[in-house]
Amino acid sequence: MLLSSSPVADIDKIHADISFLMNCFRNVLVSQGEDKLAACLPWTATAPALPPTLQPDPIQITQVLSISFRLLNMVEENAVVQFRRKQEREGSGDKISGLWMQELHQFRNDGLSEEEVRSILSATHVEPVLTAHPTEAKRFTVLEQQRALYLLLVKRENKNFSPSEQAEITDEIEVALERLWRTGEIFLQRPDVASEVSNILYYLGTVFPDVIGVVYSRLTFAWVREGFSADRIPFPQLSFGTWAGGDRDGHPGVTAEVTAHTLREMRCTAITLLRTRLIELAKRISLSDKLQTTPTALSQRISQLRQELGAAGECALARNPDEPWRQFVNLVIGKLPGSGPEVAAYRIPAELVSDLELLSTQLSAIGAVRIARADVAPLVLLVNTFGFHLASLDIRQNSRVHEQAIDGLLEAANGTSTNENYSSWDEDARLSLLNAELTHGRPFTRNGVRAGVAAQTVLACYAILAEELALHSGQAIGSLIVSMTRSLSDLLAVYLLMREAGLVISEDDGLRALLPVVPLFETIEDLERSPAILDAFLSHPITQRTFESQRKRGLPVVQQVMIGYSDSNKDGGIFASRWGLYRAQRTLTAVGEKHGVRIRFFHGRGGTI
Repeated sequence: MLLSSSPVADIDKIHADISFLMNCFRNVLVSQGEDKLAACLPWTATAPALPPTLQPDPIQITQVLSISFRLLNMVEENAVVQFRRKQEREGSGDKISGLWMQELHQFRNDGLSEEEVRSILSATHVEPVLTAHPTEAKRFTVLEQQRALYLLLVKRENKNFSPSEQAEITDEIEVALERLWRTGEIFLQRPDVASEVSNILYYLGTVFPDVIGVVYSRLTFAWVREGFSADRIPFPQLSFGTWAGGDRDGHPGVTAEVTAHTLREMRCTAITLLRTRLIELAKRISLSDKLQTTPTALSQRISQLRQELGAAGECALARNPDEPWRQFVNLVIGKLPGSGPEVAAYRIPAELVSDLELLSTQLSAIGAVRIARADVAPLVLLVNTFGFHLASLDIRQNSRVHEQAIDGLLEAANGTSTNENYSSWDEDARLSLLNAELTHGRPFTRNGVRAGVAAQTVLACYAILAEELALHSGQAIGSLIVSMTRSLSDLLAVYLLMREAGLVISEDDGLRALLPVVPLFETIEDLERSPAILDAFLSHPITQRTFESQRKRGLPVVQQVMIGYSDSNKDGGIFASRWGLYRAQRTLTAVGEKHGVRIRFFHGRGGTI
C-alpha cells in the first residue's frame, strides 16, 4: 500500500501519477532488456517472485529503488502544488498556511492598515544560509535531469492537450527516465569542497532566481486581491548566505585558496545571471520611438552611458537604432563588471538598480506601467537579492583553532617556544593579554615571519578576506563565526587575529572591526552562559566603535548570534535543548535592547534530531 506524507494532497491522484511513472520506468527497463529489474519496481501490479538464479544485480536494484523513491517525491510535490492551485481557484487560498493570501488576510483581520503591513514587510529581512558538507550525494547533472522530469510531470497536468500531445509528453518522460537510468546517480567518492561549492552555485544561480520571481508574482496577486494599492507593492529584504568554501571547522580541505576560488565563482555566477536576465529584458523591451516619444530623462542617460562606455557604447547604440529602450538596456549590459571597459563598470549593485529604476520610471511615464511591473521590477528584485556577489560567504572556525593560532603568534613574536601557551591560560590571563594588545594596531609579526600552522592557516584566510574588501564592496563576505564560543576571550581572540591581517582600522579613538564577529552557542552550558558573554562583548570598546561607525553610515546596528541545535540536542536531549534555546533567545534579546542593538538569530538547525 502506498502512503503519502503530504499534509494536503489528493491521495487518488498520487496513486494514479506514481502508477503512470512506474509504467513509464518499466517500459524503459524492458526496452533495455532489464526484465528482471522491471519486475522489481515498487507500486506496480504484484509480480511473481523471481527464483534466486534470476535475481538482478544488487547495485542495479539500489539504483532502481533510488529513482523510484525520487519519482514518488516528485509525485507528492506536484500533488501538493495542484491541491493548492485548486484551493486558490475555489477562493480558499487564504485558508492555506504559508501562502501570501493567508498572511495578508490575517493582517487585515488583526486591524492593521495598508501602511502598517507595508512597513512590516519592508522591514523584514530573511537570509537562508546553505551550510557546507551537505548530505546531498547526487551529482549536479542528475539534479538537472530530475528537475526536467518534474517539469514534464507538471506539463502533463494540462488536460487541454490532444491525445497526440499527451503521447508526446509520455515519450519525453520515458526519454528523461532513460537518461536518468543511464547516468551514474550518486558520487562514488565523498564530494570534495569544489563539488559542494558547485552544488550550491547550481541552486543560487539557477533555481532560486526563478523561484524568487514566482514568489514576487504571488505576493503581487495576493496584495491586490486583498484590496491594497498596486502602486507600491513591498517585498521583504531577501539575501542568501553560504558556508561552502568558508566553513573550516573540522574541515582541513577548506584552504585559503578554496575560499578565494569560491568568492571568484560566486561573483562570476552573479554577473552571468544578471547579464542573462538583462539580455532577455533587451529582447522583450522592443518599444519603437515611432510609436511613442522617448522621455528626455531616458535620452539624457543614454547619451551619458554612451560617453562612459566609449567605443563599446557606440557599438551598443548601433544596434536597434529606432528602439531607445532596448538601446538603454544594451548600454546597461555594457556597464556590468567584466563586460566592457573596467573604468566605466558599475562599482556597486546600487548603481545598476538606479539605472533599472530609471528605466521603470520612464516606462511608466509613457503609460507602459504593465511592462515596467512585469519586466523591470523582477529584475530590480534580482539585483537587490544577489547583487554582484550572489551570496555572502560566512567563515566559520572553532575557538580551539583560534587559541592555537595565538599560541603560534606569541611564539613567533617572542622568538622562542614555552611550555605554557595561551591556550592553557585561564580566562583572566587571556583577557589581560587581549585587552592590552587591542589598544593599538601594531601586529605581532612582520611580513615573512612564520607563526605556526594554525596561525598561518587562519591568517591566510583573513588575507583573502582583506583582498576581497579592498577590491569589491565586501557584500560577498558574511560573518566570522566562532563555533564552540564559551567565553568572551573566544570572541576577542578573533579581533586580535583580524588585526594581524589588516581587517581592523586604527582610528584616533582606537580600533574598529571591518567584519562582524558572531558567537555560536551550542551546548546547554554555553547557552546558559551566553547572555553574560554577549553582554561583555557588546560592551567592549572595539565592538562599540564598530557599531558607532555603522550608525554614522546610516546602517542598522545588528549583532548576529548563532544558536546550535545539534550539540544541545546531544548534550541535553530534545526537550532540554528547545527549552534552553528558548530561554537563551529571550535573555539575549534583552541584552541587545540594553545596548541599543538588535539581535538577529541564526538558527543552525543541523546535525542529529
